[in-house]
Amino acid sequence: MYSYLKGYISAYESNSIILDVNNVGYRIFVANPYSYQENNEYKVYVYQYIREDEQSLYGFMNTEERDLFLKLLSVKGVGPKLIMPMLATGSVKGIIDAIDRENILYLKKFPKVGDKVARQIILDLKGKLMSQDNVTTVSNEELFSLLEGLGYKNTDIKKVIPQIDNSLPIEQQVKEALKLLLK
Repeated sequence: MYSYLKGYISAYESNSIILDVNNVGYRIFVANPYSYQENNEYKVYVYQYIREDEQSLYGFMNTEERDLFLKLLSVKGVGPKLIMPMLATGSVKGIIDAIDRENILYLKKFPKVGDKVARQIILDLKGKLMSQDNVTTVSNEELFSLLEGLGYKNTDIKKVIPQIDNSLPIEQQVKEALKLLLK
Protein backbone atom coordinates (compact mmCIF):
# COMPACT_ATOMS: atom_id res chain seq x y z
CA MET A 1 0.00 0.00 0.00
CA TYR A 2 1.15 3.54 -0.72
CA SER A 3 1.66 6.13 2.00
CA TYR A 4 2.38 9.12 -0.20
CA LEU A 5 3.46 10.03 -3.71
CA LYS A 6 5.75 12.93 -4.52
CA GLY A 7 5.72 14.47 -7.95
CA TYR A 8 4.54 17.23 -10.23
CA ILE A 9 0.95 18.08 -11.09
CA SER A 10 0.60 17.59 -14.85
CA ALA A 11 -3.17 18.17 -15.05
CA TYR A 12 -6.29 18.42 -12.96
CA GLU A 13 -9.95 17.70 -13.47
CA SER A 14 -13.10 18.52 -11.50
CA ASN A 15 -12.46 15.83 -8.86
CA SER A 16 -8.91 14.59 -9.44
CA ILE A 17 -5.32 15.48 -10.24
CA ILE A 18 -2.73 13.75 -12.39
CA LEU A 19 0.49 13.47 -10.40
CA ASP A 20 3.60 12.78 -12.52
CA VAL A 21 5.96 10.62 -10.48
CA ASN A 22 9.08 9.71 -12.48
CA ASN A 23 7.19 9.94 -15.79
CA VAL A 24 4.26 7.85 -14.57
CA GLY A 25 0.95 9.71 -14.27
CA TYR A 26 -1.19 8.73 -11.29
CA ARG A 27 -4.83 9.82 -11.29
CA ILE A 28 -5.62 10.74 -7.70
CA PHE A 29 -9.08 11.75 -6.52
CA VAL A 30 -8.79 14.73 -4.18
CA ALA A 31 -11.21 16.90 -2.23
CA ASN A 32 -10.22 20.14 -3.93
CA PRO A 33 -8.11 19.70 -7.09
CA TYR A 34 -7.91 23.44 -7.69
CA SER A 35 -5.87 23.92 -4.52
CA TYR A 36 -2.98 22.33 -6.47
CA GLN A 37 -1.08 24.24 -9.15
CA GLU A 38 0.05 22.71 -12.38
CA ASN A 39 3.82 22.03 -12.76
CA ASN A 40 4.43 22.41 -9.01
CA GLU A 41 5.83 19.58 -6.93
CA TYR A 42 3.63 18.15 -4.17
CA LYS A 43 3.75 15.37 -1.62
CA VAL A 44 0.28 13.83 -1.72
CA TYR A 45 -0.72 11.41 1.04
CA VAL A 46 -2.73 8.65 -0.57
CA TYR A 47 -5.06 5.78 0.16
CA GLN A 48 -5.45 2.98 -2.37
CA TYR A 49 -9.11 2.00 -2.52
CA ILE A 50 -9.58 -1.50 -3.95
CA ARG A 51 -12.95 -3.10 -4.54
CA GLU A 52 -14.20 -5.79 -6.88
CA ASP A 53 -15.12 -3.28 -9.58
CA GLU A 54 -12.81 -0.37 -8.74
CA GLN A 55 -9.21 0.44 -7.95
CA SER A 56 -8.58 4.11 -7.18
CA LEU A 57 -6.17 6.41 -5.39
CA TYR A 58 -7.51 9.08 -3.03
CA GLY A 59 -5.18 11.91 -2.10
CA PHE A 60 -4.88 14.27 0.84
CA MET A 61 -2.86 17.36 1.74
CA ASN A 62 -1.89 15.94 5.16
CA THR A 63 -2.13 12.82 7.30
CA GLU A 64 -4.95 14.25 9.44
CA GLU A 65 -7.22 14.40 6.39
CA ARG A 66 -6.27 10.86 5.43
CA ASP A 67 -6.86 9.57 8.96
CA LEU A 68 -10.32 11.14 9.07
CA PHE A 69 -11.07 9.69 5.61
CA LEU A 70 -10.17 6.20 6.85
CA LYS A 71 -12.32 6.56 9.96
CA LEU A 72 -15.29 7.77 7.92
CA LEU A 73 -14.73 4.95 5.43
CA SER A 74 -15.21 2.44 8.25
CA VAL A 75 -18.78 3.69 8.80
CA LYS A 76 -21.50 1.44 7.37
CA GLY A 77 -22.98 2.96 4.20
CA VAL A 78 -20.24 5.58 3.74
CA GLY A 79 -17.93 5.41 0.74
CA PRO A 80 -15.14 7.56 -0.69
CA LYS A 81 -17.45 9.42 -3.08
CA LEU A 82 -19.47 10.63 -0.09
CA ILE A 83 -16.42 11.51 2.02
CA MET A 84 -14.48 13.59 -0.52
CA PRO A 85 -17.13 16.36 -0.77
CA MET A 86 -17.18 16.45 3.05
CA LEU A 87 -13.44 17.09 3.11
CA ALA A 88 -13.75 19.64 0.30
CA THR A 89 -16.28 21.83 2.07
CA GLY A 90 -15.58 21.12 5.75
CA SER A 91 -12.49 21.25 7.90
CA VAL A 92 -11.08 18.20 9.67
CA LYS A 93 -11.56 19.87 13.07
CA GLY A 94 -15.09 20.94 12.16
CA ILE A 95 -16.14 17.44 11.13
CA ILE A 96 -14.59 15.86 14.22
CA ASP A 97 -16.24 18.47 16.44
CA ALA A 98 -19.63 17.88 14.78
CA ILE A 99 -19.34 14.13 15.36
CA ASP A 100 -18.30 14.52 19.00
CA ARG A 101 -21.08 17.05 19.70
CA GLU A 102 -23.67 15.01 17.75
CA ASN A 103 -24.32 17.97 15.45
CA ILE A 104 -26.52 16.30 12.84
CA LEU A 105 -27.34 19.61 11.13
CA TYR A 106 -23.66 20.28 10.42
CA LEU A 107 -23.18 16.82 8.90
CA LYS A 108 -26.36 17.07 6.82
CA LYS A 109 -25.04 20.18 5.04
CA PHE A 110 -22.69 17.95 3.04
CA PRO A 111 -23.88 16.53 -0.31
CA LYS A 112 -25.55 13.09 -0.10
CA VAL A 113 -25.48 13.09 3.73
CA GLY A 114 -28.99 12.70 5.03
CA ASP A 115 -30.36 12.18 8.49
CA LYS A 116 -29.76 8.42 8.47
CA VAL A 117 -26.13 8.67 7.30
CA ALA A 118 -25.36 11.50 9.74
CA ARG A 119 -26.74 9.47 12.64
CA GLN A 120 -24.74 6.40 11.54
CA ILE A 121 -21.52 8.45 11.40
CA ILE A 122 -22.14 9.78 14.91
CA LEU A 123 -23.07 6.34 16.22
CA ASP A 124 -19.94 4.69 14.81
CA LEU A 125 -17.38 7.43 15.46
CA LYS A 126 -18.42 9.51 18.48
CA GLY A 127 -15.57 9.52 20.97
CA LYS A 128 -13.24 7.65 18.62
CA LEU A 129 -11.81 10.68 16.85
CA MET A 130 -9.22 12.98 18.32
CA SER A 131 -7.86 16.11 16.76
CA GLN A 132 -4.21 16.83 17.45
CA ASP A 133 -5.30 19.57 19.87
CA ASN A 134 -7.18 17.09 22.06
CA VAL A 135 -4.49 14.45 22.54
CA THR A 136 -5.16 12.60 25.77
CA THR A 137 -2.46 12.47 28.39
CA VAL A 138 -2.46 10.30 31.48
CA SER A 139 -1.12 10.54 34.99
CA ASN A 140 1.74 8.44 36.31
CA GLU A 141 -0.72 6.25 38.22
CA GLU A 142 -2.61 5.36 35.05
CA LEU A 143 0.61 4.59 33.19
CA PHE A 144 1.73 2.47 36.17
CA SER A 145 -1.48 0.41 36.07
CA LEU A 146 -1.22 -0.03 32.29
CA LEU A 147 2.34 -1.36 32.55
CA GLU A 148 1.38 -3.51 35.53
CA GLY A 149 -1.43 -4.96 33.42
CA LEU A 150 1.15 -5.90 30.80
CA GLY A 151 2.90 -8.05 33.41
CA TYR A 152 5.86 -5.88 34.41
CA LYS A 153 7.13 -5.89 38.01
CA ASN A 154 6.26 -2.95 40.29
CA THR A 155 9.92 -2.28 41.10
CA ASP A 156 10.85 -2.07 37.40
CA ILE A 157 7.90 0.20 36.63
CA LYS A 158 8.78 2.55 39.53
CA LYS A 159 12.30 2.98 38.11
CA VAL A 160 11.03 3.81 34.61
CA ILE A 161 8.05 6.11 35.30
CA PRO A 162 10.07 9.18 36.40
CA GLN A 163 11.92 9.10 33.07
CA ILE A 164 8.70 9.40 31.00
CA ASP A 165 7.30 12.78 29.93
CA ASN A 166 3.65 12.64 31.06
CA SER A 167 2.63 15.41 28.66
CA LEU A 168 3.02 12.96 25.76
CA PRO A 169 0.02 11.04 24.39
CA ILE A 170 -0.59 7.73 26.15
CA GLU A 171 0.61 5.73 23.15
CA GLN A 172 3.97 7.52 23.22
CA GLN A 173 4.28 7.14 27.00
CA VAL A 174 3.73 3.40 26.77
CA LYS A 175 6.24 3.09 23.89
CA GLU A 176 8.87 5.03 25.83
CA ALA A 177 8.22 2.98 28.97
CA LEU A 178 8.48 -0.30 27.06
CA LYS A 179 11.77 0.79 25.48
CA LEU A 180 13.18 1.53 28.92
CA LEU A 181 11.79 -1.67 30.44
CA LEU A 182 13.32 -3.82 27.70
CA LYS A 183 16.85 -2.46 28.25
